[in-house]
Amino acid sequence: MIQAIDYVDLKGNFICVADLDAAEQKFVAELKRQAKKIADWNGFWNHWTHAVAEFYKESGLTRKQIRETGVYRIAQDLGSRLAVEAGIARLPDYRDELNELIRSQFQTRRAFCEATGLSEDMLSHVFAGRKHLAIDTLADALQRIGFALKIMPVKANGR
Repeated sequence: MIQAIDYVDLKGNFICVADLDAAEQKFVAELKRQAKKIADWNGFWNHWTHAVAEFYKESGLTRKQIRETGVYRIAQDLGSRLAVEAGIARLPDYRDELNELIRSQFQTRRAFCEATGLSEDMLSHVFAGRKHLAIDTLADALQRIGFALKIMPVKANGR
């Protein structure tokens, strides 16, 4: 169950707002207000990247460490939501996860297809958006390589 203290990003990842300190929680609330107020992806992106850098300026955190904070991840997600609303980005779907799996676990798409039993032609159509894999076909293919489908919340509680 999602608690009010959790933030769920567009990819279904949970960020526990309660784990943030009071200043970070206040800053996140302000970022949410600004996302509603600015409502323009580019304008908000410029705002949050500068604001987050300023917020952590005196903390001694490296840029890499800042990018791993809940504040950064929430701000980035708020910007992504605006991009989706503006039609300049799309919501992530199973093809993104499938592509990442192939990229990280296999040398080639062909190797993935050989391991899963999927045809290269079908996979090409799936990635081009012309076809979709049936859920049982995808589940069977993933099971052959030690992976499974996951059900996650559809409505993320961003803005």
